[in-house]
Amino acid sequence: MIINDNNIDKLAWDKMQGLIPCIVQDAASGRVLMQGYMNPEAVASTLQSKEVTFFSRSKERLWRKGETSGNTLQLQELVADCDQDSLLALVNPNGPTCHLGTESCWIPEQQPAASELIELQRTVQARKAEGNDSNSYTASLLQDGVRRCAQKVGEEGVEVALAAVAQDDEALLNESADLLYHLTVVLAARDLKLEDVIKVLRQRRK
Repeated sequence: MIINDNNIDKLAWDKMQGLIPCIVQDAASGRVLMQGYMNPEAVASTLQSKEVTFFSRSKERLWRKGETSGNTLQLQELVADCDQDSLLALVNPNGPTCHLGTESCWIPEQQPAASELIELQRTVQARKAEGNDSNSYTASLLQDGVRRCAQKVGEEGVEVALAAVAQDDEALLNESADLLYHLTVVLAARDLKLEDVIKVLRQRRK
């Protein structure tokens, strides 16, 4: 059930003694970032502000994530599970989520393998935003323009094919990683994202 202002009262508040656990997930990468608890006021505040707000059991008050650090969680969607006694917040994080300064309260090895592609994309986008940096291969490649980025994709594609034909697994994996990296760069050069490619895949699956 997608939560909105009109169905907050349909959540299992009585069953959960007024506090419902909320798992926070990166909407782009799928990485699980943290868990908190929400009461009805926290849910309402989250929906209104579009920034995830919890009820702090230690402070006994509403607590907006990032209210001190600035590392807020921009809400994309708030949904309840089949029993309406657990919430999932899909978000775009603005900086590290964990109070220890890490992206997630769980270690990277416990996260979806595919999320590494989104982290790669974010690094590429950061290099693009920084502009011309002679110490950054990514920034230099982007400065060279779309044609150069596209050329690198072509070169890496050939290297992948050659490694596959040679049945060299180590080379195939390394060249595939290079291809994925350069594909991410050429998409960034055209102001596109991996999510745009995924949308095409989803349409084809339908």
